[in-house]
Amino acid sequence: MRNSKALVGIVAAVGILIIVLMFGLPLYNVWQQEMAGKAEMAKAEQNRKILIEEARARLEAEKLNAQAEVERAKGMAEAMKLENGTLNSTYNQYLFIRTLEKLADKGDLPQIIYMPSEGLVPVLDVSKKMEQ
Repeated sequence: MRNSKALVGIVAAVGILIIVLMFGLPLYNVWQQEMAGKAEMAKAEQNRKILIEEARARLEAEKLNAQAEVERAKGMAEAMKLENGTLNSTYNQYLFIRTLEKLADKGDLPQIIYMPSEGLVPVLDVSKKMEQ
């Protein structure tokens, strides 16, 4: 009798466990899907915020580049005003040579060799550029 009561108790426990699992597993799956959806949504929101911040940074950089360009243009206009009004052609040649030096430093021009001559005209060493 004792064995039969124990057996009935075990069968009842297994039956209750099966019923709990039948209702609990689908609820757990729904909860798990909901949590996965929330995690995906949070990730998408974070990615959107990152894209917005990157766009703001690019916009700010473009604004600063535009301001720098305006300031450079103002400086150039003032320099041109001075050059046209009071400076002579020797200074203009100096500016030309300085510009060529900057281009050569960037690698946009071949090496520059200065030879003493009238007007300080620069002579370009084209053979060096061809070898590269």
